Amino acid sequence: MKFAVIGGTGLIGSQVVKKLNAAGHEAVPHAQSTGVDVISGQGLDEAVAGADVVVNLTNSPTFDEASPAFFQTSMDNLLAAAQKGGVGHFVILSIVGADQVPELDYYRAKVLQEDVLAAGPIPYSIVRATQFMEFMDAVMSWTADGDTVRLPATPIQPIASKDVAAAVAEVAAGAPLRGIRNIAGPEIFSLDDLGRITLSHKGDSRTVVKDPTAGMFAVVKGDVLTDKDAHLAATRYADWLS
Repeated sequence: MKFAVIGGTGLIGSQVVKKLNAAGHEAVPHAQSTGVDVISGQGLDEAVAGADVVVNLTNSPTFDEASPAFFQTSMDNLLAAAQKGGVGHFVILSIVGADQVPELDYYRAKVLQEDVLAAGPIPYSIVRATQFMEFMDAVMSWTADGDTVRLPATPIQPIASKDVAAAVAEVAAGAPLRGIRNIAGPEIFSLDDLGRITLSHKGDSRTVVKDPTAGMFAVVKGDVLTDKDAHLAATRYADWLS
C-alpha cells in the first residue's frame, strides 16, 4: 500500500514512516521541509496523489486560541486534496479524554479536528493516545522555578512514542475504523509523582511540590486523561527512562 504521511518528519511521523516501510509498504513523509504546507495548501495535491491512505500527524504551532483555526484549515485542505486524489482511508492522531477538557484551547482544537474528519467524505480512523513519555521534561519546565517544580496530582497514563507510532501504523494499514481507538501506557501515575520519578532517575536534586493550580494540566478534572480499557502498550515508564 502507498501511504502519504503528512507531518512525517516529526517525533511520531518519522517512526510511522519507518514502521510502514519496514512492513513492505511505501510510506512517504511530507512536511514543510519537503515543500508541503497544510495551511496554504501548497504541495498537498502532489503529496497525496496515488496514496491509498493519508496519515495526518501535523500539529498546531501553538497550544493557544489560534490552534482551532490551524486544525480547521489544515483538515479542510487535506480532505479536499485526499478526496480529489481518490484516497480511501484518512488517519489522525488525537488525545485520550480530549473531549473532557473543554477548558483547554488545544484540546478543543483536537476535538474539532476529529469532528471535521468524521463529517468528511473519506473513511477514517482516529487514534487517541495518552500523554507521551517524551513530553515529561517539557511539562516540568512550564512550572519550574529555582529548586522546585510545581505539578498537580492529575492522573496520567504515559505512553512511549514508539508505541504510539506502532499503533498508528497498525491502524493505518488496516480497514478504516470509522471511529476511535484509544491507546495508553500500562501504568497510571499522579503527575507530581511522575515528576519525582523523572527527577530522581536523572539525579536532579530539585523538589516536586504538589500544586493543584500549576501548569496546563491543573484544569483537568478527575482521571479523564487515562483509560484502563484502552489498548495498552508494553513499555513501562521505568524501562523507558533507562
